[in-house]
Amino acid sequence: QVQLVESGGGLVQPGGSLRLSCTASGSIFSINTMGWYRQAPGKQRELVADITRGGRTNYADSVKGRFTISRDNAKNTVYLQMNSLKPEDTAVYYCTANIVLSGTYWGQGTQVTVSS
Repeated sequence: QVQLVESGGGLVQPGGSLRLSCTASGSIFSINTMGWYRQAPGKQRELVADITRGGRTNYADSVKGRFTISRDNAKNTVYLQMNSLKPEDTAVYYCTANIVLSGTYWGQGTQVTVSS
């Protein structure tokens, strides 16, 4: 099976930065798209950003210019650098990965809280 393990969440003041990491392990042939979603209390889960194996990126309008997604294919790891954080970025952030010949997997989620 495949597991995704996230790290890097926490409490940060408005205007601060955090870097999330997510590593996939297990029976992995290759990984197509990897990405980050988030879900705030009382709201639907939404796409934050994703990145193809070749490095093409896609961002939600609300995070463009502030967040940067990247990946290390050799390490099966995806990163999300979050700068200029706002209170409205507060949410549980979930990593996702589309594994070739296996399907789409989700991490357990990591809490990001932006508050003074």
